[in-house]
Order: sequence, then structure tokens, then C-alpha cells
Amino acid sequence: MHNTCGWLRFGRRMIWLACLTALVLSVAACSGSGDGNSATKPGQKIDMTFWSWVPGIDQAVALWNKENPNIHVTLQKIPSGSSGGYAKMHAALKAGNAPDLAQVEYQEIPGFLMGSNLIDLSQYGAGKYQSRFTPWQWKEGVFGGKVYAIPQASGPMGFFYRADLFAKAGISRPPATWAEYEQDAIKIHQSNPTEYIGTFPPGNSAWFTALAWQAGANWFGTSGDTWTVHIDTPVTEKVATYWDRLRTEHVIKTEPDFADGWYKDLQTGAIAGWVSAQWGDAIITGNAPGTSGMWKVAPLPQWTAGGTDSANWGGSSTAVLKGAKHPQQALQFATWLNSDPQSIALLIKGGYGWPAATSGYVGSSLDQPSPFFSGQKYNDVFADSDQHINESWTWIPTTDQAYQHLNDGFSAAVNGKGSFLESVKAAQGQVVDDLKSAGFKVSTAQ
Repeated sequence: MHNTCGWLRFGRRMIWLACLTALVLSVAACSGSGDGNSATKPGQKIDMTFWSWVPGIDQAVALWNKENPNIHVTLQKIPSGSSGGYAKMHAALKAGNAPDLAQVEYQEIPGFLMGSNLIDLSQYGAGKYQSRFTPWQWKEGVFGGKVYAIPQASGPMGFFYRADLFAKAGISRPPATWAEYEQDAIKIHQSNPTEYIGTFPPGNSAWFTALAWQAGANWFGTSGDTWTVHIDTPVTEKVATYWDRLRTEHVIKTEPDFADGWYKDLQTGAIAGWVSAQWGDAIITGNAPGTSGMWKVAPLPQWTAGGTDSANWGGSSTAVLKGAKHPQQALQFATWLNSDPQSIALLIKGGYGWPAATSGYVGSSLDQPSPFFSGQKYNDVFADSDQHINESWTWIPTTDQAYQHLNDGFSAAVNGKGSFLESVKAAQGQVVDDLKSAGFKVSTAQ
């Protein structure tokens, strides 16, 4: 396919629109040339700066510096991306003083590419490291056949549940289907009106997005030089209608997750389960230590009995930002950080998520029975989950705005204005408008 990359003016911004579309379409890309001079003289010492918010990553960086004294990495801890980290990165990129490397979540990569803010690592041999990583996670950083980020960790999903509370409600096993989940939700709430099977977090649409992903939705894609948006589809409507029903039946709680009230509910048993990613184990153990031995983990409930479909909630990469003076060495560090067994062990200890490296689970501290989770070797559930994630899911450059539209709609619904289904329908048009406002061609044709 012939690729023509030209500047398109929108307002006061200049955006590589044709280039970004080409990247996502897996054709020749325009951005991402190395900005720095990667060559160093023998014995020359270099210093690189790395911005991240991942817990425990400071220990991994310290180990790198000990083993690689001539390639020193200075770690600067920043707020998480949604809490100001990305705003800080983009401000630094605009000012020309960005770090060499940065933590970039998978859904944010297209937004960074829109500003040509990531270096193409393929020219420095990134492709030779592909076999070290889970295929679907590796693809998260590849656009136009070029590598723009090294995968670090993901969030394969499962169902954390209080086995004691299920038993008290007369439930002998976790729900295998979403129909059973609804039945169990009714039983638990009838058994004790102060207890619920779980929550719907109205302000965290990334969670809902993951469940739509599991159901088979494919919200975003490309066709030619055009983005496609298919949020309001029968699949997503099914998921929204399902949670609307549980909400109106009052058999789930609708409250913000990761808030004081929610943490208290984990501690007291007011919520008997949590549909979450693997990294949820650290949330539970760290905030509800008094419930040790009461929890177990099961696969995600399925829409079709006997299915194995899963999804991802979360996930992050290490990317080399525009302006990096030593991209070759930055790639070397990023690959080591996310695939070296000692580094992974330190990151696991810090609770960074599910390893992107194919060798990250077997034989690690994750690969052990857990007294907290009733002696279960519970991470086997997530190892299997990670192998059943639909790889065709695509993110758009305006993902954050899409999330906000859904957050607004869901929050209104739990306050008596509209429904989750209506929020999904509204988001379809809102996301189309966002992309058009950014200067992209958009289609909603099926």
C-alpha cells in the first residue's frame, strides 16, 4: 500500500494524521526516527532518566545500575498516568525536556503516537526480543510493523470471591456463567441484605470496557484511512443491559472502587466478590488482611457455558520518548527490566501486575499456593486467562475521552438519570465526535 504522510492542520495543532492511521493499519510509518546518537565510545558512561509509578520498580532499577555501571538509569517516581503522570509527560515533551524512558499504559500508546512522541525501536533491533513476551502483549506496542514499546505487565481477569460467604448463602461453587452470577447475586443478598456479590463502579469505565471485551466486543478499528467506532452494538448492549438489571434489582452495589467505602466493604464482607484483574490480589491482601483464608479465585463467568473467553484490565509498557539521546541503550534497559528473571522477581514482589514475559510465571513467587487465598494456587487461573484474551482489540488516540463519556453516563445512571444502556448509546456518538474533532476520518458502518 502506498503511504502518503502529510501534515494536516487542525486549529493550532499540527498532527501526523495520515501517519498515525498508517501505523495502526500496519503499513509504512512516518514517525519514530531515533532522535539521539546511540553510539558510545568504549568505557563511556551514560545516564538515562526513567519516569514510572510502578511499585517496587526502584529495586529493579537499582539492580540494573549495579550490573551495568556504564549505563546508569535515574528513576523518577511520578503519579500514575491518570493522576497527572501523563500530563507531566506531555508537558515535558512539549518543553523538550522529557525523560528518556517512561511508563506508558497500553491504551495510551496511540495517543503518544499521535504526537510522534515515541521512538521506533525496530531500527535498534527490538524485533529480536519478541519471543520473550506473550504474543498479545507484544502486539500492544507494535504499529505499522514497528515496535514502539516493550511490554511490561497486564491484567488478565478472574473472579475473586469469599468462599465462606458463598457457603453461608448456600452456594457450593463459584458461578461459571453470567446467568449463574446473577442467580448467586440474588441468593447472597437474600441471605443477608447488607451483603452483595460485588459492585459496579460507575466512575471506572475501564472495568466495563474489559467486560465488553470479554463478551466479544470490538469497539475500535480501522478501515483504509478511517477509524471505525462500534461501541453501540448488540454485544455491548447485552453487557450494559445485564448490569442495568442487576443494578435495578439491587443485588449489586454501585459505588466507586478504590475508595474508603469500598475498602471497608472488602474488610467487612459487605461485598462477597470482585470481578478483577490479577493485580487485584495485592489490593485485597493489602487492604483486607483480616480476611486471610476466606478468599478463592475462579475464572471469569462466561456468556456461553463451557467457554473460556477472558479479557484484560490494565497493562503497561516501557517506551522510549522522543528526544532520548541513547535509544539503543534505552531499549537494552527496557528489555532487561521486563524480561530478566531477577528484575521480574523484584517487580512481582512490588505487585506490578501479570508479567508480560513468557517466562515470568512458572517457577516465580506467583507460582505457589497462597494461604491468604485458602491454600489455592490461584494464579493458575490468571495464567490460563492470559492465554484466552482476544488479540484483535484496538485502542484509539482518544481513549481517555471515551472513558470519561462512559464514566459520566454511568454515574448519572446510578443517580437516577438514564441507564447504562443509554450511556453506551450516547458514547457511540460522543467518541465519533472526539475523533472527528481531532481531525480523523471516522466511520460507524458495520
